[in-house]
Amino acid sequence: MHDVVHQLRALALAALPRMYRPEERLFAFRLRRKNGAMALEGVSARYTAIALLGLAGETEETATGILGGQSPHEVCEGLIERAQETDDLGEVALTLWAARVLQHPRAEAALDRLRSMRPAEARYPTVEVAWALSALTAQNGEVADAAEAKAIAGRLLASFHEHSALFAHWPAGARGLSFRSHVSCFADLVYPIQALSHYYRATRCGEALEAARACAKRMCELQGPDGQWWWHYDVRTSRMIEGYPVYAVHQVAMAPMALLALREACGEDHSEAVAKGLQWLVDPPEIPGSLIDEEAGIIWRKVARREPLKASRGLQALSSSLHPALRVPGLDLVFRPTFVDYESRPYEMGWILHAWPRSRSPLGARAFT
Repeated sequence: MHDVVHQLRALALAALPRMYRPEERLFAFRLRRKNGAMALEGVSARYTAIALLGLAGETEETATGILGGQSPHEVCEGLIERAQETDDLGEVALTLWAARVLQHPRAEAALDRLRSMRPAEARYPTVEVAWALSALTAQNGEVADAAEAKAIAGRLLASFHEHSALFAHWPAGARGLSFRSHVSCFADLVYPIQALSHYYRATRCGEALEAARACAKRMCELQGPDGQWWWHYDVRTSRMIEGYPVYAVHQVAMAPMALLALREACGEDHSEAVAKGLQWLVDPPEIPGSLIDEEAGIIWRKVARREPLKASRGLQALSSSLHPALRVPGLDLVFRPTFVDYESRPYEMGWILHAWPRSRSPLGARAFT
């Protein structure tokens, strides 16, 4: 599996230049296969910030080559300028995180913008709140604003359900009730684990560590039999609501970076689950072949059901809202999970490099021995 990580890192480094738009100093939204050819679509400041987080672990020469001769600092400068005008907390938090990791001289401007958006109290989803906490605490255990970080950590911890050991999709009071209000997605587990692990390393807050440990343990217990990191869960009970799509980035990057952040915080080792998730990406039983396409130089995005309008997710969310034990049976037969999404996004490549930087041997020296 050590070789798999090196293979995926190489694919990420090769794919990112194809996804960059140097004239805009931004990465595209996605690279998509259409009519047999690959086409870039859109731009994304969020994805650009995540790509910079990944490139921060590479050499300056590598990063500049990927960015068409521009430096990570130049690209980050553009993000900081954009951050002053946007109301997107996710974009601002990721920009601040990248600026701090890159030690950009204008990181304070991004921090001021983050403060002005009141992430500890305003209406933002859990993922964005978690990014804000990581932005403040992920840089070598240094806290950019201790009071703000404490308040944001408190918001995250208030979103943690002790019975299920999961985090809600929206913090308490952030959004009204709906038939989906009990649904928590995989990202709602990963990013809080990562953020609270960073926060614990910086502050030694025991409550933060215990929530991160409990959620990581439950996440690994819920992992699929072939290593799948499933998509939707019931935050009341922790039962899986709908497993598909299974995303490549969850398998190779998001789960590993959260679980490795926890290991760095307290030594708790979930390397077996990480390895199992990577193995799914190599040989997913749902499809012939793999999402790793060496010929195309791409890691395809996901394996999903063949279904109209995300029907399975809607049906399962609605049925489980009526009663936690209710599920619509037979979906694996009606809507088979055999569809491959032939696209790739820059943030996926960025998180691969962030999870597996040059300085980290995959899962430690003993991981696959």
